[in-house]
Amino acid sequence: MSRTAPTAMEQLVSILDLEPLEQDLFRGTSPQVGWQRVFGGQVIGQALVAAQRTVAADRLVHSLHGYFMRPGDPEAPIIYEVDRIRDGLSFATRSVVAIQHGKAIFSLSASFQKEEDGLEHQAPMPDVTAPEDLPGKEEMREAFLTGAPDHIRNYWERDRPIEVRPLSLEHYISDRKLEAEQKVWIRTTGPVPDDRIIQAAILAYLSDMTLLDTALFAHGKSVFDRSLQVASLDHAMWFHRPCKLDDWLLYSMDSPNSNGARGFTRGSLYQRDGKLIASVAQEGLIRSRTKA
Repeated sequence: MSRTAPTAMEQLVSILDLEPLEQDLFRGTSPQVGWQRVFGGQVIGQALVAAQRTVAADRLVHSLHGYFMRPGDPEAPIIYEVDRIRDGLSFATRSVVAIQHGKAIFSLSASFQKEEDGLEHQAPMPDVTAPEDLPGKEEMREAFLTGAPDHIRNYWERDRPIEVRPLSLEHYISDRKLEAEQKVWIRTTGPVPDDRIIQAAILAYLSDMTLLDTALFAHGKSVFDRSLQVASLDHAMWFHRPCKLDDWLLYSMDSPNSNGARGFTRGSLYQRDGKLIASVAQEGLIRSRTKA
């Protein structure tokens, strides 16, 4: 009896469930989807899971800061080594190094806190068109794939764990210079386990999607432009409120600066009910390949 192949979302949940090797040492793998390098959001998510699994269950992540050092090899396992920096009465701090072929490819520092009550406020969610009223996956595919190069066609036709619906498609079909800001609705393409560790890791995973592309809006270019070398350099994230990821999230992003072959971007993730669940910041390499 043949077994049904796992969906992209099932694969994502599986690769985030790291294999413990010994104390503070974990092994992760990558989905075999033909990518030349490991997606940065995957490494962030896996490193966060490794760190969280060395922390008391009543302490949940509230912030992380990561640096990308080398591209990851999707054909090789990734070893995550956790350093237990500190365990305090309310907070815990962990440092994680991701290693492949004997070299560090990524480092992460994360802080965890017992849940507490305190003062509360947040910026309001932008008033935007609902995701149901935007072009769906098939409509977007038709808009993008007519005459599209193979690398773009392959990207859009691949089964993916995360679905994105931009509020505007102009950036993707035009080379006009636009304001360096964008908003997209984003959600998982399958159910998410009722596990706060995995939920936070998936949120970290999807926070790396579409973010750096925002820095290219002002230049009339996109991450699909093969004349550019585009890669994440660092990633910071603050987790404000828990989220089960069972509905669309609004990802509001902007880029206040690009210079020195680097672009800086910021993002806010909101639930549909308006709750701000996370804030993100990232700097990435944006370099002309003729100068590489």
